[in-house]
Amino acid sequence: QVQLVESGGGLVQPGGSLRLSCVASGNAFRTHAMGWYRQAPGKQREQRELVAEITDNGSTNYANDVKGRFTISRDNAKNTVYLQMDSLTPEDTAVYYCNVRLSYSGTLILVSYWGQGTQVSVSS
Repeated sequence: QVQLVESGGGLVQPGGSLRLSCVASGNAFRTHAMGWYRQAPGKQREQRELVAEITDNGSTNYANDVKGRFTISRDNAKNTVYLQMDSLTPEDTAVYYCNVRLSYSGTLILVSYWGQGTQVSVSS
């Protein structure tokens, strides 16, 4: 079993910055794509939106409204994915969820895991 632990959320003023981290821990696995999703207030789980993702070879993909403001990165040795968020606006307020797709040693089956979520609030 793999666990994802997120950190770095909080309350920040418009224009401020936050850095989210998500660490995957467990035994005998390899991470593939890692990403961040967010669920805005009043939205259901099915309405989570992709914020950014990064593949195991470093290719990145961003939602249009965060391009140029957010940067996703990963440290494969630490099984950790980061999301640097700059120039935050109230519209970025949401619960941010880490998602990791991984495979266990000896298999090619991808399994998706979600973190518990971390609240990001942008307000003056």
